[in-house]
Amino acid sequence: MPDWLDVIVRSILFLIVLFFVTKLLGKKQLSQLSFFEYVIGITIGSIGAEVVTGLERQIHLGIVGILTFAAIPFIAGYISLKSKSFRTFIEGKGTVFIKDGKIMEDNLKKERYTTDELLDLLRKKDVYQVSDVEFAVLEATGDLSVLLKKENQPLTAKDLNIAVSSVKEPQTVIMDGEILDEPLSTIGRNRGWLQTELEKLGVTIENVFLGQVNSYGELTVDLFDDQLQVPSPQERPLILATMKKCQADLELFALGTESKEAKQMYSKNSEKLQEAIDKVAPILKG
Repeated sequence: MPDWLDVIVRSILFLIVLFFVTKLLGKKQLSQLSFFEYVIGITIGSIGAEVVTGLERQIHLGIVGILTFAAIPFIAGYISLKSKSFRTFIEGKGTVFIKDGKIMEDNLKKERYTTDELLDLLRKKDVYQVSDVEFAVLEATGDLSVLLKKENQPLTAKDLNIAVSSVKEPQTVIMDGEILDEPLSTIGRNRGWLQTELEKLGVTIENVFLGQVNSYGELTVDLFDDQLQVPSPQERPLILATMKKCQADLELFALGTESKEAKQMYSKNSEKLQEAIDKVAPILKG
């Protein structure tokens, strides 16, 4: 076999082997590498490159070497589950960079980070002033976790004592003009319902690039033609408007009647309906 063809065959073979080894090692190898896993990854890549280009070396020995190094993280992971000290030694631990708005200079020097690098990490977290930070720690993966002081944290619905509804994962039911039956059945809908919703929006399935159903059962679509405008779902606002109209009608009836009993009845039901409106308004306003 010519050398150039041998290199091609070896490259394809080791690409397949490395792909499956990486799949076995898991997604962590692609995102949050510890020092140990980083070294393992480099070594496996080096073995593959050496055997691919070193024509005098036997292929099976390279595969054995890769499988050996791939097995090491599994063994280390098992030991880490049993021993915290071993886990700390292998994976490392977080280092506090900021505490009570004060930079820990000694810890910064220990990790060989400059002030500019710390500020850069903070800016990536949308933090531009150190004094706004209550606590910041450099994780073993190299990410900076930041906790802002209470007065600098964004307001939430809980802080404002506003009731909000829970939101579930939206289901993609149309992609590239094709209906996806599995997510459609997951939310208890069928193609007939989907076609009806598309007719309400005035679009055809062929024009839809992406269609999703939210946790309220509303269909939203993105069209291939960005110039076309699609109306937003109106079911919830319409329900809220109808409830408000009914409540206003009850108040009018209470004012318009001469009967004391009827006036009390209308007023009482108007108050009950208003209480219901106050509860569901955060949901129906969208």
